[in-house]
Amino acid sequence: MCTAQRWIRVFLAAAVCLVAAGSAWWVRGAEADQSAKPRALVGAYYFDGWAGRHRLADDPNEPWAKDAPTHLTRRMVEEFADRKPLWGWRDDRLEVMERQIDLAADHAVGFFAFCWYWHPKQEQIDNDPKHTGLRLFLQAKNNHRMQFCLLVANHAGYLITTPENWRKAAQLWLPYWKHPRYLRVGGRPLLIIFNPADGNPEGLAAMQEVAKEAGLPGLAIAACGAGDPKIGYTHRTYYAIVPGYSAGSQARPYQELIAAHQKAWHGSPDQPFIPQVAVGWDKRPWETPNSPRGSWYFPDRTPEAFGQFLESAIQWMDKNPDKTTAERLLLVYAWNELGEGGYLVPTAGDPTAKYLQTLRSVVLGQHTIQETAPRR
Repeated sequence: MCTAQRWIRVFLAAAVCLVAAGSAWWVRGAEADQSAKPRALVGAYYFDGWAGRHRLADDPNEPWAKDAPTHLTRRMVEEFADRKPLWGWRDDRLEVMERQIDLAADHAVGFFAFCWYWHPKQEQIDNDPKHTGLRLFLQAKNNHRMQFCLLVANHAGYLITTPENWRKAAQLWLPYWKHPRYLRVGGRPLLIIFNPADGNPEGLAAMQEVAKEAGLPGLAIAACGAGDPKIGYTHRTYYAIVPGYSAGSQARPYQELIAAHQKAWHGSPDQPFIPQVAVGWDKRPWETPNSPRGSWYFPDRTPEAFGQFLESAIQWMDKNPDKTTAERLLLVYAWNELGEGGYLVPTAGDPTAKYLQTLRSVVLGQHTIQETAPRR
């Protein structure tokens, strides 16, 4: 055999070995990726203003609203079109929910915290379009991939108020609490209360009674903000912490939003804290010339800064294991607060879902951002 042929054979054999080694490395990497243990159990708040019929749907002077969901605004369509999700402004189809579940689960989001709204009449509760996402989640064939819980949007227009209403609400929530995918903390179903000031000892005690009478070990009730444990709040967290909420429309550094959250992270063994981070805040699409006062917004946010924010929350839990939940819960504002500028969903402005990919890399300890598009 000539020298040239011998060298060709050596080169080909080496190439085969390299390919095989590379393939083995890729397989090991994929296996490691699939088996990586999340550093936190991450949940994302799910706001469903992207279903139902818009109040201007029949207005000939507002053609953009003809097929619009309830909370879409003209400013969102015309000035903030980059926030439009890849599946469109509406999310009220089962196929869209199943797609969102896969996106979330593929990117280390372990549960959705669905916003839930109180109404005096059962018919109003059943017909509230803001409950569409929760209903579709329960119908989704792939909902085994995630858990869920309720965030009670207990604010103006939806206040529960009386102990009798809290008891009635608890009876409505029982089927959720007993669902196999409902999130539990310390073995108890988790309920997050947006406006804890409206809660009262009698009302929260009535909820605990309803849960225990149904065979549950009681409830974990988390207050968004200040929640006195004497009233019945077992945990604390936040929905969105916004410095300058009514200080006028003004661009501010994202670092100020981060600092406002980090300052609020404190808990105790008796009332553990669930740290919360914000993807962003910018509610200009919902502001109009008639709005009383605008809010600060934080346009310089980046996936990298968000990743550092997440990392700091996880490190806070590492340093304070006795002040947070044993399950290492971490909440993100938000999955789809598109009107307020807090969203993880892939959009026209973020088609490869860099914020979701950042979350996944931080939570799984990978610290890299993939440039490939997410599974759709």
